[in-house]
Amino acid sequence: MDTLYGVYNADGGIMGELAYVWGKIRGTAHCALCDITHRGVSKKKQWKEYEERIRVPIELLHINEQEEALAQFTEGKTPCVVGDYSGELKMVMNAEDLEECGKSVEKFESFISKIIS
Repeated sequence: MDTLYGVYNADGGIMGELAYVWGKIRGTAHCALCDITHRGVSKKKQWKEYEERIRVPIELLHINEQEEALAQFTEGKTPCVVGDYSGELKMVMNAEDLEECGKSVEKFESFISKIIS
């Protein structure tokens, strides 16, 4: 595996972030990957530490930040984690898998370590 892509269920940029926060307040927006990587508007300390340990580069993207091939692959499937295996994209974690992590970086790391070991 060359790269992992974590794709949030939200658009990036100021307007995308505001729309997500407003939706979260209203109960109409949810992203399990956001819950794993962030607390409020900043990355969790545990997530930053994990990024330094992981053996495969992980790139976190918002829906509107993806390149075309990845966007087509993940359309309607976010949040998710996708592995790039020499140009072939494979779903590594779907939304249900991310939910099962329960906002825990440790559980996410455990799941991913089984895939990349």
